[in-house]
Amino acid sequence: MTTSATVGVLGPGAVGTALAVPLAEAGVDVVCIARPATAAAITSQGLSLRHGPEVRTVRPRAVQELDEHVDLLLVTVKATGLDDALGHVKSGAAAVLPLLNGLEHVDTIRRRLAGRVLAGSIGKLEAYRTGPTEVVQTTAAPLITVFPEDGAGDLLRAAGFDVRAGAGEQAVLWEKTVRLAPLAAATAITQRTLGELRSDADWRSTLETAVAEACAVAAMDGVTLNEAASWEILDAMPASVTTSTARDAAAGRPTELDAILGAVVRAARRLGVATPTLDRLLAEAEDACRARSH
Repeated sequence: MTTSATVGVLGPGAVGTALAVPLAEAGVDVVCIARPATAAAITSQGLSLRHGPEVRTVRPRAVQELDEHVDLLLVTVKATGLDDALGHVKSGAAAVLPLLNGLEHVDTIRRRLAGRVLAGSIGKLEAYRTGPTEVVQTTAAPLITVFPEDGAGDLLRAAGFDVRAGAGEQAVLWEKTVRLAPLAAATAITQRTLGELRSDADWRSTLETAVAEACAVAAMDGVTLNEAASWEILDAMPASVTTSTARDAAAGRPTELDAILGAVVRAARRLGVATPTLDRLLAEAEDACRARSH
């Protein structure tokens, strides 16, 4: 594929906009599939991505339903909106690249969509919406991991993204999840940043244990990960980092907690791995989310 390709973005929220803007700037024909009000706003205002003092605005096409073939369909909705969003895809894609958090969404998408569904993850990205068509990105260019690459990797690289070939489908899904699952729960429970959690001896110990448990589940699922290396990534991330799970919990919105940490706990049960710390974090985070939703 080249930059003359057509890329669909299913869910032009924070992640979708962070991808759609550079792709459109690179000359890719971007079509956003969004809810009626959002599609109308994108058509009239374009999509804007703010990074520091810089604001970049593009004007991709926006539709409520995808009824044309695309070379690549990026699925960037949150897990809580996946089922509804897939119902708005009426045509096929040469390749479908989900960039959701969690472990179970790839199988869901394969059951619903035609085309070759890849495994993908996006890291080193913190972004949030400030309006229907406006997103603030607080980190540098994200790292996108894809398996198998097909032509998706080259297309994304042409738009300036850092793309890495994954070692396998399960490896791509687990590598991020072993870090994110404990962090999503901890930030939802405490509403504290990663830096604050790292500097708290009790929470740091809890997170280290939780990462180790998640790595043990991944190992039983055929993916060997270095827990020390996973923690080093958390240690190297900016202190201000939080999670979309925490932001959604604070606002009383549905969260991705079940899709992220819930999926790890379900995998642990299926594989016979004891995860007492992850179990406790899930229960406490669920209680915290319920309390804030009322």
